Amino acid sequence: MQALYVNSATAHELNALTLGEQPQPQPAADEVLVRVHAVGLNPVDYKLVEEGNTNWQFPHIFGLDVAGEVVTTGAAVTGFKAGERVFYHGDLTKNGGFAEYAVVKSYAVAKMPTGLSYEQAAALLCGAMTAYAAVYRKANLTNRHSVLIHAGAGGVGGIAIQLAKQIGLTVYTTVSARKRAFVQSLQPDHIIDYQTTDVTATIKELTQGLGVDLIINTIGSTEATADLQRLAYNGALVTIVGEPDLSHYDLGRYGQSVLSVNLGGAHQSHNPQQQADLATMATALGELVVTKKLDPMIDHVLSFEQIPQGLQALKQHLISGKLVARID
Repeated sequence: MQALYVNSATAHELNALTLGEQPQPQPAADEVLVRVHAVGLNPVDYKLVEEGNTNWQFPHIFGLDVAGEVVTTGAAVTGFKAGERVFYHGDLTKNGGFAEYAVVKSYAVAKMPTGLSYEQAAALLCGAMTAYAAVYRKANLTNRHSVLIHAGAGGVGGIAIQLAKQIGLTVYTTVSARKRAFVQSLQPDHIIDYQTTDVTATIKELTQGLGVDLIINTIGSTEATADLQRLAYNGALVTIVGEPDLSHYDLGRYGQSVLSVNLGGAHQSHNPQQQADLATMATALGELVVTKKLDPMIDHVLSFEQIPQGLQALKQHLISGKLVARID
């Protein structure tokens, strides 16, 4: 089969990715073999190329987000049959889905709702599921009225904006001027240009000094630390990449919480309820798309051969929304 891979643990550049022949995988007893039709591209993909993982065997095939159809199942798998359309967010410690065929643990696999395209399904995994987890798994939404969502043009931020609007939150989001028009189409209540504006001062002004009830941070530790000054009493900060520095901050004084999302950690958790929730979240997102309550925000669709260029574009922050590639 054709696959996109690196040959050794010393290959840490995007130009080291090779498109070539690899053996077709065979499912273990608890796995499903999927014929891949579309894949989603994520910032974590290029980061994995550059950083590697000590669990990999080589050649290693990349790709976490897959939409396709079941070819066959392992002996212990029930509930799936050949020909069913499925999608899933895979385990980054294993060979991935930038290939014509891929295997995945059955617990992660969701069946695609009728009316959902392979491209849409592939766009609804890593980033969208992270946003869904931040809003519906981490944040207690009782008595929450406002949210600051960083990087509203990103795969996490754009979905989070849409989900937050659906539940009636006042949405503040940060974005560069170049991506403002894209974010405006998602209809947040306030857009803050982080490149030209003091975000903390603006949030204080817009909230009459109260701060926001919820913050979803996809940027990193430095911005998460700054977010503490933007958080209201009883507020919650949900971090995706990096925790705030709490060495000189008393969360308890303000009744605040810091929570983190690690979507892929479910694969290593050995917790069957948390692992099965990967498929539950994917299914919920798919239903929102087919009922036209959610835009998967596909920027454009690439060919298999264009995946390395797409990862480079993600690295250079050139993309608004999601990149998807067709494999067949």
